[in-house]
Parts: sequence; structure tokens; C-alpha cells
Amino acid sequence: MESKAIELLRIIEENGRVSIPTLAKMVDASEEDVKRLLKKLEDDHIILSYSAVIDWSKVDLNEGVTAMIDVKVTPQRGVGFDQVAERIYRFPEVKALYLMSGAYDLSVVIEGQTMSEIARFVSEKLSTVESVLSTTTHFQLKKYKHDGVVFGEGEADRRIVVTP
Repeated sequence: MESKAIELLRIIEENGRVSIPTLAKMVDASEEDVKRLLKKLEDDHIILSYSAVIDWSKVDLNEGVTAMIDVKVTPQRGVGFDQVAERIYRFPEVKALYLMSGAYDLSVVIEGQTMSEIARFVSEKLSTVESVLSTTTHFQLKKYKHDGVVFGEGEADRRIVVTP
């Protein structure tokens, strides 16, 4: 991959809202070249999504619960962990799924409104997937840093009230 593309990826990974004119200046390219390169990176599925990091703890009525679930599985002949991982990541509750080294095979991140909702997901959906041998659920208590962004740093505790 050319160095301009890598430079562009590093910039937008840090801040996906940088404008095309600013990106062009930063990578020393024309705006048309930057647009074309971004389109190619999107078409090649290198850029998968643009997102914002939100501190949901500051939005009333929107707390929710996040859990990390360690999963031990039996890999399938010929496909390893891919087939069981695909079955798991298709559940809408699953926000992230990783193949891990160490004591467990997969790490599943899910979000729900309550601990009971997550418990139901684990008992009724995740643990019933063929090849799943065991699960261990860890509930997130507080988020300090995510995707390189420190939460609550240098700010008063401001809350936004969201009405349903």
C-alpha cells in the first residue's frame, strides 16, 4: 500500500471528521486525489466505518450494560474457529468478537439494557451455540479509556438528559 494511503488512514483513524481540504494539505495531495483514495479504501473494505466515541454515562436514561464474555469452543475441522465465530457475531447484541490466545478462545463484547438481559443472551443464545464449551461473563463497571480517548479528562461532570 502506498505511503499516502497509510498516512491518510492514520489521520482519519485519529479523527474521522477531518475535511477533504485539510486532509489534502496534511498528505500533500490534491483534494481530488484524496477523494479518489478514500473511495478506493472504502471500496476495498480497508475503511469499514466512520464512528464517534461517545461517553454514554453522561446521557441520562441511556446507561445500559456492557459485558465481555470469555468463550471456550471446540474448533471445527477444516474451518477452525471461523464458523462458530460467524454464528456468534451474527447476533445483534454482539458489538465485537475477537479470537484470543490464552485460557479462552473467543472474547465477545455485548451491550444490553440490564444485567438480566445479558444473562438471558448468554444462557439462551450464546451457550446454546454448537461448539461452545463454556462462558465467563465480566460486566464493565466504568470506562476510563476507549479507542485512545480518555473519558472525563479535564471536564466537569456534565450530563445530557434524553427524554424517551
